[in-house]
Formats: sequence, structure tokens, C-alpha cells
Amino acid sequence: MGAVMSKKAANHIKTFFQNPANVILVVFFALLAALTLYPLLSLVLETYSVHPMEMQLIRKPTGALTPYHWKRLLAGGEYSVNNFYRPLLNTVLMAIIASIIAIFFGGLVAWLITRSNLKYKKFISFVFVFPYIMPSWTLAMFWTNFFRNTNVGMGITGIFTALTGIAMPEWFVYGLFPCSVVLGLHYSPFAYILIGGILRNMDANLEEAATILKASRAKIMRKITLPIVMPALLSTFLLVFASAMSAYAVPVFLGSPVRFWVLTTKMYTMMNGNFQGQGYIIAFTMILFGIGILGLNQWFTGRRKSFTTITGKSSQISLVNLRGARTPLSAVLVILLCFIAIVPLITFALESVLLLPGDYSLKNFTLDFWIGRGESALENGMDAGILMSADVWRTLWNSLRLSVVCSVVAGTSGILIGYAIGKRRGSKLATFVNNLAFFPYLMPSMAFGAIYLSIATKIPFLYGSFFILALIGSVKYLPFASRSGVNAMLQLSNEIEEAAVIVGVPWIKRMSRIIVPIQKATFLSGFLLPFISCMRELSLFALLVTPQNKVLTTMLMQFNEKGYTQYGNAINLMIIVLVLLINFTVNKATGASIDKGVGGA
Repeated sequence: MGAVMSKKAANHIKTFFQNPANVILVVFFALLAALTLYPLLSLVLETYSVHPMEMQLIRKPTGALTPYHWKRLLAGGEYSVNNFYRPLLNTVLMAIIASIIAIFFGGLVAWLITRSNLKYKKFISFVFVFPYIMPSWTLAMFWTNFFRNTNVGMGITGIFTALTGIAMPEWFVYGLFPCSVVLGLHYSPFAYILIGGILRNMDANLEEAATILKASRAKIMRKITLPIVMPALLSTFLLVFASAMSAYAVPVFLGSPVRFWVLTTKMYTMMNGNFQGQGYIIAFTMILFGIGILGLNQWFTGRRKSFTTITGKSSQISLVNLRGARTPLSAVLVILLCFIAIVPLITFALESVLLLPGDYSLKNFTLDFWIGRGESALENGMDAGILMSADVWRTLWNSLRLSVVCSVVAGTSGILIGYAIGKRRGSKLATFVNNLAFFPYLMPSMAFGAIYLSIATKIPFLYGSFFILALIGSVKYLPFASRSGVNAMLQLSNEIEEAAVIVGVPWIKRMSRIIVPIQKATFLSGFLLPFISCMRELSLFALLVTPQNKVLTTMLMQFNEKGYTQYGNAINLMIIVLVLLINFTVNKATGASIDKGVGGA
């Protein structure tokens, strides 16, 4: 009897692993558990460990376990208020305000594009996603360049003051307000894409029926449109909230001059000082927020099994006539988008050619910071302009190869995961792998970097290596590629592959000759997203880079920390132009792009 049972079990296991989807799920379950769950456990241990820089303070040997970090950071009186509770409050307030701005601005533009007779829809739809394609600190640097004045910060005159003579107050230039506004504008494309996609594909019968029954436009919005887009609103709020909580570059640019601390900036300071254990606690706190956000999202969507309001779809969408407001509203929107998407590029170019910051006279213009080898370059810590510097070109090469490796690993893994989840959708194993693949997105970038730093410090050959940067980048950007892969596979009918199975076509040939060619554009987006995200990433690599493996973003941060604003603006412009050119080239060559919004008529 036992032999029969064993044979059945063996046959069951053999049959299970004959399915390529099952093999992929098992392999990635093991890999993702090792690359996400194990590092998380290691991080928890680090919050109780004594680190080399803390030995004299705690008076215990390195590696000894102690609750000192928790007691000091959470129950240390005024110290705790200044180093944990106030930064936590600042972070939450900044994330909430940024989420509200993103939903209002992005949702409003999405509604105008899909539900009104707004002018210039194609231009607005194309330009609106620029702030997200560009690095998050782009708007922060622009805000500083534009609004700084002699009354705040380093006392350098900005463009706005030079043009108008008006000096904006400190709270407007630095602190909570500009950080929240910049992050809200940066992430507003989330709302635009998510809400706009639902509005564009939403059945218009309900709205048309309400219009026939003489319901007011406000009542239609409140009773019909808002309930239908509520899942997208919640998803946008949670995504922006989680992303804003993990923001590092924006608070550095707009918060540091007035000592506006958030969790990420406080964690970076502690990790690079004598308080590594407390820095790991902040990282763990941020991860708990991410897990809580995921749970909240699942709880909300789980309360209603379906958000469907009607079967079938109306082919006619009645656009709201903006009447006399159409032209001025369209013009204001175009001007605003140009201001936050195009004008920043102009200001970066301008600031990079000023010999003395704040002096905008023609005699103060120079190209030394780009192509020079003169005294102005030497005085600012460089032996040449950025286009003539061997160090800059080495760093650019490092950024490019890191981005290529991360995109290839994450993109390929995303295709395989998407295939396996699509084929085994609904199974427990597919659900586990799907959640594990998405989990890195919920981890704040700097907290995720802290996790891998805790591992790298224990393995000498990993610390400061290119491998650790490629590994963390591939894992962190896997959610983008896996979501792209899952969406691509769910669009394919099973009959397409089943026909090939019947005639005996091997799995590899089915993937390379049938599945990948059909969904080429979607799969390529899964490669493009990690590449561009890696090119503009700072928070993820800030704790892991060394002088030997630095990337363009960390070089930019070093220039700005030292006050070399011309070089910082030049490097920033270089990164943005590269990202836009790569996105444009891939889009024209393959149709894949990260700026696929809701379009416009």
C-alpha cells in the first residue's frame, strides 16, 4: 500500500514539474523569498545589534545584542522627538498633502481629457507624464533655482526674483510646502494614468441616462462617476503616499537648508554616522508602513467583489461642453504643463553656464563647466567640464551598464513570472509569487537599500561591489516588469498556446515564436521601465555606492552637497536628456514606452 502511495506521489510530482509554469513558480518563489524575506529578517536583527561605530557609545562588542537602539530612539525624551517622532510627523504630512495634490491635479486633467471638449488634448496628454519620466529631484532643483533669493538659503538670487524683484518667503522656498507640492506634481501622472484609464473605458450609459433624467453635472459626478473610479482613487492615494514616504532627493534639496527632517533624510544621516542601529529601526518603520498600505488596499478592494456597474459598453460618450471656459482653461493648462515640464530643462541649462550663481548678465555666461579646463573648473573641484572629465564618463558608463543589467534581469524575470502567473492564475503558489514579486515596490527605496547594506557588511566581497547594486536594482524594479508581464499574459487567449502544444511545439519555441512576438510592445515596456527607473534612481543606491562604483545620480548629489551648483545642474540635464532620448527612441522603434497615458483625441 505504501509503495502504491509513494508511486502516486512521485507521479504527481513528475506531472507537476512537467508544466513549465509550475517550474517557474517554484524557482521564483525560492529566489524571491531569499531576496526579500531573508533580508527583512536580517534587518530586524540589525536593529538589536551593536555596530562597529557604536562600540564606545554602548560599551559592548560588535555583534552583541542590545535593546539600546529601540529605547534610545523611541523612548529617549527630547532626543526621540527630534530624531524620530517629528521626522515621522513631517513624513506623514508631506505624503498626505502630496497624495491630495496628485489626485486632484492628475484626476482633473484625466477627466478633462476623457470627458470634456478640451483643446490640445494630444499635447497635454504627451507632456503631462514628463514630470514622472524625469527624476523626482528635477522639480526640486527647478524650484530652488527659480524661487531662491537673498533672504533664504545660501542667499543666491533666483530667476523669479531676478525677473520680478519679489523675494518669496522661506516657507514657500524650503520646507513642508515645496516638498509636498513638488512630490504631488511628480506623482500626479499616477492619478492621470489610473483614473484616466478607467474614465476612458467606463461605460457611459449610466451618465447618459442620468443626463436624460435631468440630473445636474455635479450630481452625476458625485453619484455615478466618483463611485466608479473609487478603486483608482484609492490605488493612486496609496501609491503616491508610499512613494512620497520613501522620497529622499526632494527633502534633501528642499528640506535640508531649513533642517526639515523626514524619515529618509534622518535615516541617511544616522546610517552614515554613529547610529546605524537607530537608522535600521527607521528603515523597519518605513517598511511597516508599506506593508500596512498593501493590507489596506487589499481590505478595501476585498470588501466589494466587483466594481462593475453595468454589462456592455456604450459606444457614445457625451463630452461636457466647457463653453466659454474651453479656450482659457486649455491655455492655462498648456502654460502650467510647460512651466513644470519644459521650463525646468531651460533653467538647468541656464544655471549650468553661470560663472557666478545668481548673476544672469551675459558677461557671466561660460561653457567652462561643460567643455572647459580653465580656472572656473578647478575652483569648483573638477579638473575639467563634465564633457571633458574622465571621471564623469566612467560614472556615466557605470550608470548605463547598471541600468542595462537591471533591465535585462528584471525584464526577463517579469516575462517568466507573468507567464507562470497567467497560466496558474488562482493557485496558491501563483498568488504567493505574485505578492512576493510586488513586495519590493512597497519597500521604501532607502529602507530597501539599508536591508542590503546590512547583508553586504557581513560579506566583504559584496560591499561596494557592482554586483550588489545590480542585485538590489533588479529586485527593486521587478514589480514593474512582473506587472507588465502579468498584464500581457492575461490579454492572451489560452487557445493560442494550446494549438502549439497539440502539434508538439516545445515550450521555449512557443515563447520565442508565439507569445513574445504577439505581446512584444508590452514585454519591452517591462524592460524599459527598470532601465529608466535605474538611470534616475538615487535613494536606492545612496547607502551602497562607494567612490569606485558611483553612478550619475550620486555624483549629482555630491556636487550639490558641496555647493557646486553648475556641475549639479549640468549632470541633472544630462540625466534627463538621456532618459527622454532613450524613451523616445525605444518608443519609435518598438512602440514600447512608459508614457502611455490615456491619450487624447
